[in-house]
Amino acid sequence: MRIGIDGSRAFLKNRTGIEEYSYQIIKNLRNELSSFDVILYVRKYQKKLKCEEAKPPMGGLASGELGFELPENWKVKIIKWPFFWTQAGLSLEMLFHPVDALFVPAHTVPLIHPVRTIVTVHGLEYEFCPSAYSFWERFYMRISIKNSCRWASGIISVSENTKKDLMKLYGVAENKIKVIYEGCNNNFEFRISNFESNQNDKNSKIKTLEFHSKFKIQNSKFLLFLGRIEERKNIGNIVKAFEILKEKYKIQHKLVLAGKPGYGWENIKAQITNSKNKNEILELGFVSEEEKWELLKNAEVFVFPTQYEGFGIPILEAQSVGCPVVASNNSSIVEVADGSALLVDPQSPAEISEAIYKIISNQPFKKDLIEKGLENVQRFSWEKCAREVRAILMK
Repeated sequence: MRIGIDGSRAFLKNRTGIEEYSYQIIKNLRNELSSFDVILYVRKYQKKLKCEEAKPPMGGLASGELGFELPENWKVKIIKWPFFWTQAGLSLEMLFHPVDALFVPAHTVPLIHPVRTIVTVHGLEYEFCPSAYSFWERFYMRISIKNSCRWASGIISVSENTKKDLMKLYGVAENKIKVIYEGCNNNFEFRISNFESNQNDKNSKIKTLEFHSKFKIQNSKFLLFLGRIEERKNIGNIVKAFEILKEKYKIQHKLVLAGKPGYGWENIKAQITNSKNKNEILELGFVSEEEKWELLKNAEVFVFPTQYEGFGIPILEAQSVGCPVVASNNSSIVEVADGSALLVDPQSPAEISEAIYKIISNQPFKKDLIEKGLENVQRFSWEKCAREVRAILMK
């Protein structure tokens, strides 16, 4: 059996949500599909990644460009197509070099595809937050995902909520959808959380000083948002909640926003510039993987009251290093958090601020929330996700 996998989003240097899912699922499918002939389809322009394992070049790409080794019977094929890569380049590849099954980890099924085609749909946020997307983004995603749902033989939904959305909005048959939760990296090497004190560790103190110097955080307390800086992520109300905390409770924390700009960033930037607390709001831009974990383990609260989420991996990442979470009481977040985070109305800056203050002012409550988060994150793993993806591919 020959299996094709769309790796076009997996091997980018600066990965965000869907790209990270593609990378992790391919990495963890190596063991699950080691006995099959597998072809990874990638784009010509993909940047090199830091090499985790040394290995000679294979199938046109060095292992340093993948970040991990491949089984001997896995191959990498570069599709050199500058525009409409999926609908033109990948479609032609399926026409002239067909496979028995195709797995698409990110939404878009090519026009020409094998009968056995499985696609992962990560969410329909653009349908619920239309003002947070441009007209062309909404148009492209709606057409692309509707066609993908129609063409695919099976659909992986990353949550029960997204499954319901697909059935209600796009009329997808329930028996065509399989819910497979995304995974979470438990980065124990970075696990120095505000739950596990290590104040007597000299090396830890040095690292903490270096951390605060690097990110220009002048005290040890800060609130953190991690993700794309865009309107759908509700940054405006996070800033308003922060202003309430400063005015009402005189907190000494800073607000740290880590992520690259997205749709509506100009309005967010203007709001921050005009804020009387602008000097206490730090915009870091895109951060590396290691920097991400340093931020999460040092933050006092992870603030994620977004407008809508297909899944919400950042919630689990925060919980995995003992950082308590304030998140929205909507979409898939309720399902993913499952009582382990403090959920709020994302449209209410006052409610967001009160939830944050409850955590930073009540240490027993904070400790309990951290313990619940650590327990919750155990439900999710990339290994489990890959096993379930293999099962649906083999049906």
